[in-house]
Amino acid sequence: MSRWQELTGGTSGAQYAARFEALRRSGKDVHGEAALCSALAPAGARVLDAGCGTGRVMIRLAELGYDCVGIDLDASMLEVARAHAPHLPWFQVDLAEFDPAALGIAPDFDLVVAAGNVLPLLTPGTEGAVVKRLAAALRPGGVLVAGFGLDAAHLPVPPTITLPEYDACCAAAGLVPVDRFATWDAAPYDGGGYAVSVHRAAS
Repeated sequence: MSRWQELTGGTSGAQYAARFEALRRSGKDVHGEAALCSALAPAGARVLDAGCGTGRVMIRLAELGYDCVGIDLDASMLEVARAHAPHLPWFQVDLAEFDPAALGIAPDFDLVVAAGNVLPLLTPGTEGAVVKRLAAALRPGGVLVAGFGLDAAHLPVPPTITLPEYDACCAAAGLVPVDRFATWDAAPYDGGGYAVSVHRAAS
């Protein structure tokens, strides 16, 4: 079982969406992830939102003209996503078992984004397999961007994966490091407890 399922019981979709809606209404920018993705790939590019949750990032990217696919294991989160954007493709799938061909999806994404602490909330021990499957969904030269917490201050559970371990997973999947930021607004990484990492597939 994933740490996310253990934490939420797979029933927190509406609550999760309400939290971000409250942030939006208070004037907070809730589209930082989409903004960074749009700086990494041109409009019209194919984007896979891995661990898409309630669809906040993917829906914004679709509004910006991206060709998006969302995948997530949590049915309650996907229920919210489908309600907000029924015209977009949402698939319930375990990232550790993600097979684009089985879903009728071409594995030629320009960008794969894993936001919202996806990596630390996986089933422990599956991190390498997940990174490998996400890398396999990229076209040559495609980009994987993942943001996640590294300490207790940035995670709802104890941390399970370090940046060196994540980089090793990426290297094993044939990805090379491109950039690392401290936030989704591309602030330079300063060794803090949250990092957004950008890796590229060989071209």
